[in-house]
Amino acid sequence: MKELLYLKDEQLKDLIEKLFIGYREIFSDSKKVLDKYSIGLAHNKVIHLLSMYEGISISELLKRLKVTKQSLNRVLKDLIKIEVIEFKKDEHDTRIKHVFLTDKGKKIFYEIFQTQKKRIYNALLNSKSEEVLNFDSVLSKILNG
Repeated sequence: MKELLYLKDEQLKDLIEKLFIGYREIFSDSKKVLDKYSIGLAHNKVIHLLSMYEGISISELLKRLKVTKQSLNRVLKDLIKIEVIEFKKDEHDTRIKHVFLTDKGKKIFYEIFQTQKKRIYNALLNSKSEEVLNFDSVLSKILNG
């Protein structure tokens, strides 16, 4: 473990490259599904978040995606057009809209998830439990800055 205390720039660049390639490969696995519905990665991100946070508000979705209202509106319009999402007004404050996946949206999410799950599941299955726990811990630290 001491070798990690002396990470060199080349080692960090290698890690960054692996993260980039890992991201690319995970999302390229689902490209056929996305193409089938004529949607892209931005749509995929929204669908994924809606699967995890059912009924999320637009403002919370903006915070989680860290995109502009204009960018999100374009994606939401596309998803409405193909009947993947629906909105419901908040019961207490009608200015707030909550976003939900429709049955079609849930189906698309499931198709995407099944393709992405294979690569990740196989990697985790072929790793020691300690490696999985350490990876999750390090990844969480990367995400939380």
